[in-house]
Amino acid sequence: MSIDWEKEVSHRSDELINDLSELVSIDSSRDTEHKTSDFPLGPGPAKALQTFLHFADRDGFETKNVDNLAGRIQFGDNDESIAILSHVDVVPEGPGWETNPFEPVIKNGNFYARGASDDKGPGLASYYAMKIIKELNLPTSKNVQLILGTDEESEWVGINHYMEKETMPETGFSPDAEFPAINGEKGIVSFRVSFPTPIIGLVKNFVAGIRPNMVPQNAEAELDLNIADVEELKTKLSDFLKDNPEIKGDIKVEADTAKVIIIGKGAHAMEPFNGINAATYLAKYLTTLNLNNSESSYFGFIANDLHLDFAGQHLGIANSDQVMGELTLSPNIYEYNTNKANILLNIRYPKGDNGDTLTEKINQHLPENVSAVIEGHNQLPHFVDADDPLVKALVGAYRDHTDDQTEPFTVGGGTYGRILKHGIAFGAMFPGDENVMHQPNEYINIDKLLKSTAIYADAIYRLIK
Repeated sequence: MSIDWEKEVSHRSDELINDLSELVSIDSSRDTEHKTSDFPLGPGPAKALQTFLHFADRDGFETKNVDNLAGRIQFGDNDESIAILSHVDVVPEGPGWETNPFEPVIKNGNFYARGASDDKGPGLASYYAMKIIKELNLPTSKNVQLILGTDEESEWVGINHYMEKETMPETGFSPDAEFPAINGEKGIVSFRVSFPTPIIGLVKNFVAGIRPNMVPQNAEAELDLNIADVEELKTKLSDFLKDNPEIKGDIKVEADTAKVIIIGKGAHAMEPFNGINAATYLAKYLTTLNLNNSESSYFGFIANDLHLDFAGQHLGIANSDQVMGELTLSPNIYEYNTNKANILLNIRYPKGDNGDTLTEKINQHLPENVSAVIEGHNQLPHFVDADDPLVKALVGAYRDHTDDQTEPFTVGGGTYGRILKHGIAFGAMFPGDENVMHQPNEYINIDKLLKSTAIYADAIYRLIK
């Protein structure tokens, strides 16, 4: 049977865009400050999950809501299942948006909204792929389970809860990365580097960062004007900005405080070299000022050992694997005030390391009385051979729709694909696409969204027919 998958998608394109518009209008970033027993991650993630499941109920699928932390949409009545793992949560909007991130805008063929590409758009593309197979009443020998998490951008609470309550298939993919296929994912771990309680001098407060997996676009420091001359601060900042034209900066004076603001460029922590880390630049500026020993230790470490060192050479953790590539380091969250001084490092590492080895290496290279400990969960590297039948089936579907012969590859991002014993990440970014995940003005190209839906439908059917 020959099926024109792209034609089937075009018949449903308006409905898909309408559903996506409704879904991205929900701010589903983790909000535990407003959690309740019914909404353990806050109301937003739960509402997005309920909305997605409502689409499936409307279309006659079997659905299950697992305590507003995860959900399942199932098609088929067979003994064996494949899984499609997506998520309905998003990272916080962050600064720099030209439109309201939760009021979708279509411009020049692109659909702008937080979550459009990560991961509401690709998740709905996968859902519509299932919908096409169901509505065509095609014969199948396996079930399809679209499993939705609500905390992928943080601690994976939702999907872990699902695995405690439900049975997870062993095989499948996550539509949360790039085509033709991501058959390897580096390990992911974050370290909290803690300095002694600061002795406050010139710098009263320093803050930057939103999430461990986001390069900070903005950074701010509050300086005491009883210690420093504001005109000198402005002159040194002007000189610093001339030497570093890739950033912007400003000083705002309020009473006896000068607030120094640096603006860089946000990026996904898996590719920190694509961003401009405002915090490390601000620290480098601060080291040009008259700092006390406590301040010099903290800001000097950032400026000398973290700034632009994406490979972690200064921390003794640089490592490379022939298949998985190089380790990357991204220092993403900073807290410096009267009570604490710490930095959160996000590391994406290839085979050859683990949490223990990285802990030992980092602590050997830290200043005296400074320590690093793992914060959150440590995800080990994951790999499926490119010749594996799963990879070949998915890549085959992609190539039949694009004539692109790009080979599967490894990334530093972490997707739900690594949860499965036999799982990979598959789309929906195409080779050469701008990676706007976790960045302001996130978008997905509508034509490519529809193309990916056709690829998913073809690929899923190859796995279950």
